[in-house]
Amino acid sequence: MIWHIPSFAISLMCGIAFLAYMIGSIPFGLVISILGGIGDVRKIGSGNIGATNVLRSGSKKLAALTLLFDMGKGAFAVFCAYIYCVSFPMQAEALAAIFVVIGHCFPVWLKFKGGKGVATGLGVSLALTPIAGILICLIWLIAAKLSKISSVGALASFVAWPILVFILSGFNLQTPLLFPALVISIIIIWRHQMNIYRLSVGTEPKIGEKK
Repeated sequence: MIWHIPSFAISLMCGIAFLAYMIGSIPFGLVISILGGIGDVRKIGSGNIGATNVLRSGSKKLAALTLLFDMGKGAFAVFCAYIYCVSFPMQAEALAAIFVVIGHCFPVWLKFKGGKGVATGLGVSLALTPIAGILICLIWLIAAKLSKISSVGALASFVAWPILVFILSGFNLQTPLLFPALVISIIIIWRHQMNIYRLSVGTEPKIGEKK
Protein backbone atom coordinates (compact mmCIF):
# COMPACT_ATOMS: atom_id res chain seq x y z
CA MET A 1 0.00 0.00 0.00
CA ILE A 2 1.22 3.49 -0.86
CA TRP A 3 0.58 4.90 2.59
CA HIS A 4 1.84 1.89 4.59
CA ILE A 5 4.36 3.07 7.17
CA PRO A 6 6.11 0.62 9.53
CA SER A 7 5.44 1.14 13.24
CA PHE A 8 9.05 2.13 13.96
CA ALA A 9 8.62 5.15 11.69
CA ILE A 10 5.46 6.47 13.34
CA SER A 11 7.31 8.51 15.96
CA LEU A 12 9.54 10.02 13.27
CA MET A 13 6.52 10.98 11.21
CA CYS A 14 4.88 12.56 14.26
CA GLY A 15 8.05 14.59 14.78
CA ILE A 16 7.97 15.75 11.16
CA ALA A 17 4.31 16.77 11.51
CA PHE A 18 5.12 18.75 14.66
CA LEU A 19 8.17 20.44 13.10
CA ALA A 20 6.18 21.37 9.99
CA TYR A 21 3.36 22.78 12.11
CA MET A 22 5.80 24.93 14.10
CA ILE A 23 7.45 26.19 10.91
CA GLY A 24 4.04 27.05 9.52
CA SER A 25 3.10 28.83 12.75
CA ILE A 26 5.77 31.52 12.27
CA PRO A 27 3.64 34.61 11.49
CA PHE A 28 5.95 36.28 8.99
CA GLY A 29 3.29 38.78 7.92
CA LEU A 30 2.95 40.07 11.46
CA VAL A 31 6.70 40.09 12.14
CA ILE A 32 7.52 41.81 8.85
CA SER A 33 4.79 44.43 9.27
CA ILE A 34 5.97 45.33 12.77
CA LEU A 35 9.67 45.41 11.83
CA GLY A 36 8.78 47.35 8.68
CA GLY A 37 7.15 50.09 10.69
CA ILE A 38 3.51 49.68 9.69
CA GLY A 39 2.47 48.15 13.01
CA ASP A 40 0.21 45.18 13.67
CA VAL A 41 -1.16 44.08 10.29
CA ARG A 42 -4.11 42.49 12.09
CA LYS A 43 -5.42 46.00 12.81
CA ILE A 44 -5.77 46.98 9.15
CA GLY A 45 -7.89 45.77 6.26
CA SER A 46 -9.24 42.27 6.75
CA GLY A 47 -7.11 41.66 9.84
CA ASN A 48 -5.37 38.78 8.08
CA ILE A 49 -1.61 38.17 8.44
CA GLY A 50 -1.05 37.32 4.78
CA ALA A 51 0.64 39.26 1.98
CA THR A 52 -2.64 40.53 0.52
CA ASN A 53 -3.52 42.31 3.75
CA VAL A 54 0.02 43.60 4.22
CA LEU A 55 -0.37 45.17 0.77
CA ARG A 56 -3.36 47.10 2.09
CA SER A 57 -0.92 49.03 4.28
CA GLY A 58 0.40 50.57 1.07
CA SER A 59 3.81 48.86 1.24
CA LYS A 60 4.44 46.67 -1.81
CA LYS A 61 7.91 45.84 -0.50
CA LEU A 62 6.63 44.43 2.81
CA ALA A 63 3.86 42.57 1.01
CA ALA A 64 6.40 40.99 -1.34
CA LEU A 65 8.61 39.99 1.58
CA THR A 66 5.64 38.42 3.35
CA LEU A 67 4.75 36.49 0.21
CA LEU A 68 8.30 35.20 -0.22
CA PHE A 69 8.75 34.20 3.42
CA ASP A 70 5.36 32.48 3.61
CA MET A 71 6.09 30.59 0.40
CA GLY A 72 9.57 29.82 1.67
CA LYS A 73 8.40 28.25 4.91
CA GLY A 74 6.11 25.93 2.95
CA ALA A 75 8.93 24.76 0.71
CA PHE A 76 11.36 24.57 3.65
CA ALA A 77 9.08 22.26 5.65
CA VAL A 78 8.82 19.86 2.71
CA PHE A 79 12.61 19.97 2.24
CA CYS A 80 13.18 19.20 5.93
CA ALA A 81 10.88 16.19 5.70
CA TYR A 82 12.83 14.89 2.71
CA ILE A 83 16.14 15.27 4.55
CA TYR A 84 15.06 13.73 7.85
CA CYS A 85 12.98 10.84 6.56
CA VAL A 86 14.95 9.31 3.70
CA SER A 87 13.28 5.91 4.17
CA PHE A 88 9.81 7.27 3.41
CA PRO A 89 10.44 10.62 1.72
CA MET A 90 7.17 10.91 -0.21
CA GLN A 91 4.96 10.17 2.78
CA ALA A 92 7.04 12.47 4.99
CA GLU A 93 6.92 15.31 2.46
CA ALA A 94 3.15 14.93 2.08
CA LEU A 95 2.68 15.03 5.85
CA ALA A 96 4.93 18.07 6.22
CA ALA A 97 3.10 19.82 3.39
CA ILE A 98 -0.26 19.42 5.10
CA PHE A 99 0.94 20.42 8.56
CA VAL A 100 2.91 23.48 7.50
CA VAL A 101 -0.28 24.85 5.92
CA ILE A 102 -2.26 23.97 9.04
CA GLY A 103 0.38 25.77 11.11
CA HIS A 104 0.03 28.90 8.99
CA CYS A 105 -3.76 28.86 9.20
CA PHE A 106 -3.88 28.03 12.91
CA PRO A 107 -0.63 29.29 14.50
CA VAL A 108 -0.11 28.49 18.15
CA TRP A 109 1.53 31.89 18.71
CA LEU A 110 -1.58 33.82 17.62
CA LYS A 111 -4.22 31.80 19.48
CA PHE A 112 -4.77 29.71 16.33
CA LYS A 113 -5.93 32.73 14.31
CA GLY A 114 -3.72 32.81 11.25
CA GLY A 115 -3.81 33.32 7.52
CA LYS A 116 -5.58 31.54 4.71
CA GLY A 117 -2.63 29.44 3.61
CA VAL A 118 -2.34 30.62 0.00
CA ALA A 119 1.33 31.65 -0.13
CA THR A 120 2.40 28.74 2.07
CA GLY A 121 0.34 26.41 -0.12
CA LEU A 122 2.02 27.76 -3.23
CA GLY A 123 5.43 27.17 -1.68
CA VAL A 124 4.42 23.64 -0.76
CA SER A 125 3.14 22.96 -4.27
CA LEU A 126 6.43 24.06 -5.82
CA ALA A 127 8.42 21.77 -3.52
CA LEU A 128 6.06 18.80 -3.60
CA THR A 129 4.86 18.88 -7.22
CA PRO A 130 7.17 21.27 -9.12
CA ILE A 131 5.46 21.23 -12.54
CA ALA A 132 1.96 21.48 -11.11
CA GLY A 133 3.28 24.08 -8.66
CA ILE A 134 4.60 26.30 -11.44
CA LEU A 135 1.30 25.96 -13.30
CA ILE A 136 -0.85 26.92 -10.32
CA CYS A 137 1.41 29.89 -9.58
CA LEU A 138 0.76 31.03 -13.15
CA ILE A 139 -2.97 30.43 -12.72
CA TRP A 140 -2.88 32.44 -9.49
CA LEU A 141 -1.08 35.34 -11.16
CA ILE A 142 -3.27 35.39 -14.28
CA ALA A 143 -6.59 35.02 -12.44
CA ALA A 144 -5.65 37.68 -9.87
CA LYS A 145 -4.42 40.08 -12.59
CA LEU A 146 -7.50 39.67 -14.79
CA SER A 147 -10.01 39.90 -11.93
CA LYS A 148 -7.97 42.32 -9.80
CA ILE A 149 -9.18 40.24 -6.84
CA SER A 150 -6.67 38.23 -4.79
CA SER A 151 -9.14 35.58 -3.65
CA VAL A 152 -10.11 34.76 -7.25
CA GLY A 153 -6.49 33.88 -7.98
CA ALA A 154 -6.22 31.82 -4.81
CA LEU A 155 -9.42 29.88 -5.40
CA ALA A 156 -8.64 29.24 -9.07
CA SER A 157 -5.15 27.94 -8.32
CA PHE A 158 -6.17 25.58 -5.53
CA VAL A 159 -9.15 24.21 -7.40
CA ALA A 160 -6.69 23.47 -10.20
CA TRP A 161 -3.88 21.94 -8.12
CA PRO A 162 -5.31 18.46 -7.40
CA ILE A 163 -6.66 18.30 -10.94
CA LEU A 164 -3.23 19.06 -12.38
CA VAL A 165 -1.55 16.54 -10.06
CA PHE A 166 -4.03 13.90 -11.24
CA ILE A 167 -3.47 14.73 -14.93
CA LEU A 168 0.33 14.92 -14.65
CA SER A 169 0.44 11.57 -12.82
CA GLY A 170 -1.13 9.95 -15.89
CA PHE A 171 -4.64 10.00 -14.41
CA ASN A 172 -3.45 7.81 -11.56
CA LEU A 173 -5.75 8.03 -8.53
CA GLN A 174 -3.19 6.07 -6.52
CA THR A 175 -0.44 8.67 -6.72
CA PRO A 176 0.53 9.65 -3.15
CA LEU A 177 0.86 13.29 -4.21
CA LEU A 178 -2.87 13.59 -4.87
CA PHE A 179 -3.81 13.24 -1.19
CA PRO A 180 -1.85 16.25 0.14
CA ALA A 181 -2.92 18.33 -2.86
CA LEU A 182 -6.57 17.56 -2.10
CA VAL A 183 -6.30 18.13 1.65
CA ILE A 184 -4.40 21.41 1.34
CA SER A 185 -6.73 22.69 -1.38
CA ILE A 186 -9.78 21.88 0.75
CA ILE A 187 -8.25 23.69 3.75
CA ILE A 188 -7.44 26.79 1.70
CA ILE A 189 -10.82 26.90 -0.05
CA TRP A 190 -12.57 26.42 3.31
CA ARG A 191 -10.55 29.31 4.74
CA HIS A 192 -11.98 31.46 1.93
CA GLN A 193 -15.62 30.98 2.94
CA MET A 194 -16.24 34.69 3.53
CA ASN A 195 -14.40 35.61 0.34
CA ILE A 196 -16.61 33.23 -1.63
CA TYR A 197 -19.68 34.82 -0.06
CA ARG A 198 -18.47 38.35 -0.85
CA LEU A 199 -17.68 37.30 -4.42
CA SER A 200 -21.21 35.97 -4.77
CA VAL A 201 -22.72 39.30 -3.68
CA GLY A 202 -20.17 41.49 -5.45
CA THR A 203 -18.55 43.04 -2.39
CA GLU A 204 -15.12 41.39 -2.47
CA PRO A 205 -12.44 44.15 -2.40
CA LYS A 206 -9.94 44.58 -5.18
CA ILE A 207 -6.24 44.00 -4.61
CA GLY A 208 -4.83 46.80 -2.48
CA GLU A 209 -8.19 48.24 -1.42
CA LYS A 210 -8.29 49.11 2.28
CA LYS A 211 -11.47 47.24 3.21
